[in-house]
Amino acid sequence: MRVSSGVAGFDDLVGGGLPAERLYVVCGPPGSGKTTFSAQFIAEGAASGERCLFISMHESRADLERDMASYDFGFEGALDSGSVTFLDAFSSEGKRFFGMPGDRRDVNSVTNRISSFVESRDIDRVVIDSTMLLRYLLDDDDDTTMRFLSALKRTGATTYLISEMTDPSAYADEHFLAHGVVFFHNYMEDDGMRRGVQVVKMRGAEVDTDIQDLRFTDDGIVVGDGRTVSH
Repeated sequence: MRVSSGVAGFDDLVGGGLPAERLYVVCGPPGSGKTTFSAQFIAEGAASGERCLFISMHESRADLERDMASYDFGFEGALDSGSVTFLDAFSSEGKRFFGMPGDRRDVNSVTNRISSFVESRDIDRVVIDSTMLLRYLLDDDDDTTMRFLSALKRTGATTYLISEMTDPSAYADEHFLAHGVVFFHNYMEDDGMRRGVQVVKMRGAEVDTDIQDLRFTDDGIVVGDGRTVSH
């Protein structure tokens, strides 16, 4: 089964949609479109009647709603629909859910809480923003992080893990464990800054791995305008 990313032009790069129930790392430098891409993924899920979970370290729900308010893909409506659970890791609710470093929480409990939450509520789509959040919650332990991601893969949810990185060849452990890796690029051309997206890895699908042009429109991110970027 495949699920739509909610991003015009992207599903065509991955054979008509993302293979469902898999883990995808969405990576790239700041300002390249990762969060908007992920918000469209959640809005698409809510519009399809799927249950979704968005866990954020970087922004509150109100901040993210403001960031997405200029687009017409219905993110605020998705959050208000009852289909989406938004969890800010540093809100009072988030601190109760995860525990913070000072209380010497059991890092294994973090894994169990999140995976149990996803399974018990039949969550279909998950976004975790970002790998920095995971390493913070899991005491920056590689083995624990890998166990967490393995447990999340077993829940059956289709998951985006957002990763801040500027070098597409600088792989971390989560890139090897993930079923797919999508990299967002910022690059300079004669007419100024441009953005692109590249499917670096996608198990179980024939994909176009060239860097594709990416635009921000009123409807959100749109991939492709008939040209391929060569870098």
